[in-house]
Amino acid sequence: MENKSIKKNYLYNLIYQVLILVLPILTTPYISRVLGPENVGIYSYTISIVTYFSLFGSLGVSLYGQREIAYARENNSKRKKIFFEIIIFRFITMLISIAIYFFTFIRNGEYQEYYQILIIYLLAAAFDISWFFQGMEEFKKTVTRNVIVRLVSVCCIFIFVKEKEDLSKYLLIYSLADFLGNLSLWLYLPKYLKGKTIKNLNIAKHMIPIVLLFIPQIAIKLYNIVDKTMIGYMIEGKAELGNYEEAYKVINVLFTVVASLGVVMVPRIASVFASGNKKKLNEYIIKSFAFVFFLAFPMMFGIITISKEFVPIFLGQGYEKAATIINILAPMILLCGITNVIGTQYLLPTKRQKQYTISILAGLIVNIILNLILIPPYGAYGASIATTISQFIVVVVQIYYIKDEININKAFFPGRRYLTSSIVMFGLCLLVGNFIKNEIASVIVKIIIGGITYLLMLILLRDRYVKEVKDIILKKLKKE
Repeated sequence: MENKSIKKNYLYNLIYQVLILVLPILTTPYISRVLGPENVGIYSYTISIVTYFSLFGSLGVSLYGQREIAYARENNSKRKKIFFEIIIFRFITMLISIAIYFFTFIRNGEYQEYYQILIIYLLAAAFDISWFFQGMEEFKKTVTRNVIVRLVSVCCIFIFVKEKEDLSKYLLIYSLADFLGNLSLWLYLPKYLKGKTIKNLNIAKHMIPIVLLFIPQIAIKLYNIVDKTMIGYMIEGKAELGNYEEAYKVINVLFTVVASLGVVMVPRIASVFASGNKKKLNEYIIKSFAFVFFLAFPMMFGIITISKEFVPIFLGQGYEKAATIINILAPMILLCGITNVIGTQYLLPTKRQKQYTISILAGLIVNIILNLILIPPYGAYGASIATTISQFIVVVVQIYYIKDEININKAFFPGRRYLTSSIVMFGLCLLVGNFIKNEIASVIVKIIIGGITYLLMLILLRDRYVKEVKDIILKKLKKE
C-alpha cells in the first residue's frame, strides 16, 4: 500500500511538474518565431528581476510549510494552526516585497510597462499554498485544477500573441496563469481545515526556521536566474539571453521528469525520519539514486545527440547558439538529479539545513565568480559552463556530508549499468546520424534507435526497472 501510494503520488506530481514546463515548451516554437530572440531575451530578463522579489517575499515558506504539514498530517487542530501561522507570515513578507518592487521598478526605469504587468506574478506567489497539499500528500488536487488553467493559458497565447509588439500580452498571460492556478487551490482548503476556531496564533516562532531555509532556497533560485540576469546586464542586446533562455527550458523540462519523484518523497521521508526508522530512510534514498540514474543518463546523452538538428526545427532562425548551449548544460540533468536526492530528499527532511545551505552557497559563489570571468568573452556559452561547474561543486560538497551515513558505493553502483547503456546508445545514434541528412528524419530516427538500444542494453544487463515492467506486461498477457 505504501509503495502504491508513492507511485501514485509520483505520477500525479510528474504530470503537474512536466505540465508547467512542457506547456510553455509546446508554445516555444510559436513564441520564439513571433517575438524573436530580442523580445524573448527581454522576457527572460524581466522575469529574472521579478523572481528576486518573489523569492524574498516567499522566503523559505514552501519547503518549511511542506515539512511542517507533513509532521502534523494526522493532527487536525495542529495542522490547521500551523497553516494559518505560516500563511499569515507569508502574506506579511510578500506585502513588504511588493512594496519595495513598486518603488524600485514600477514607478521608473527601463521596461516599466512589463514590470507593471508582472506585479500579478508576485500576487500569485503570495497566494501559493501548493506546499500544504504536498505536505498532505494530496498531489491529485494540485494537478487537476492546474491542468485546466494551464491549458486555457496556452490557448490564450495562440489567440492573443500575434506579433513582436505583443510581449506585454504574453507576460500578462504568463502571470495570470500562475495567479489563477494558485488561487484555485484555496477552494479545497475547507475540507482540511475543519474544527474549532484557532486561537493564540504564534507567527513569530516560524521566523527563524523559515529564514534558515530561505538561505538555501535563495541560492537554488539564483542558480536559475543569476546567470540570466548577468547575461542580460553584461551583454548588449537581449538576443544572446534569448538563446540561453530557450536552451535552458529544454534542459529544465528533462530535469523536471527526473526530479518529480523528489517532491513526492520529501513528505514521506520526513514522516519516516520522525518515526526514527533509519533503515527505511536509507532504503528510500538508495532507490531514489537508482531512479535518477535510470532516467538522467539516457536523457543527458540523448539530448546531445539530437541538439544540432532539434534546435532549428524547434526554435527557428536566430537561435543557432542554443544547440551548443544545450550540449554544455546537458550534464545538469544528472547533477541536479543527484543534488535533488541528497539535498531535497535527505538533508532537508532530516533537518540538516546547515549542511545543505553550505553546499548550495559553495556552488553559488563559484557560479557568480565564473560568470564574471566567462560571460564577457564568451557570453551565453560562458554562463553555461559556469552553471554546470557550479552544480558539480554542489554535488561534491553534499556527497562529503553524507558519506558516513549513506553507502555511496551501494547508491552509485546502479549508475554504472545506466551509464554503460547510455554510452552505447550515444555511439550508435551518432553513427546513424551520419547517414541521415534530413533534420526531422534524423531526430526521429535517433530517438527511436536510442530508446530501443537503451532498453535492450538494460535487458541484457538485467536491470530491475525493466524487469518489473516486463513482468507486469507478461502477467497481463497471461490473464488475457
